[in-house]
Amino acid sequence: MATVEMKDTTGTKVGSVELPDAVFGIEPNTFAMHTVVRSQMAARRSGTHQTKTRSNVSGGGRKPWRQKGTGRARAGTIRAAQWRGGGVVFGPHPRSYGFKVPNKVVKLAMRSALSAKTSEGVLHVIDGFGFDGPSTKRAAEVLATLGIEGRVTVVVANDDTNALLSLRNLPKVRVITASEANTYDLVDNTAVLFTQPALNWLEEVLA
Repeated sequence: MATVEMKDTTGTKVGSVELPDAVFGIEPNTFAMHTVVRSQMAARRSGTHQTKTRSNVSGGGRKPWRQKGTGRARAGTIRAAQWRGGGVVFGPHPRSYGFKVPNKVVKLAMRSALSAKTSEGVLHVIDGFGFDGPSTKRAAEVLATLGIEGRVTVVVANDDTNALLSLRNLPKVRVITASEANTYDLVDNTAVLFTQPALNWLEEVLA
């Protein structure tokens, strides 16, 4: 069972947190993580691309020439695909790119991401931000005190509104609640910072 230091907003160690191997100590399953992240990225695509078929383009209301006797190939409309200004055959149309991933694979991917961050030593825990009100300046000072740099994902408790509002305007910082935690946000960073309540909540869900 891995152990990580828990610090307060001044960077002082106030204890340690034991991380259960079932969630933070498994062999990372890269295939599961890749599948889930690909699913998340696909679901974000708008899918609003559209091309016009021969029934959508303007013109072509009558047969351009008679069927027989001209020596030319028969034609029914000047808006067929082979004509200039004609419709597009098999072009893209609005659709959803999302696809389903089994819930157990989603949880496996999250456990794999957490285990990878733990083994890399970039998973940090703070006992809480304790903000009386939103303060982006104080949030920046706390991260600087903890020595966390680069792109950071901060996971706070579901009801910690002040921390959420304080951190969301910081550059290179992505803040989410524990219930919003997902594989992409856990891997797309250089470090992950959990508040203790958020970590406990996530442990119960993934255990």
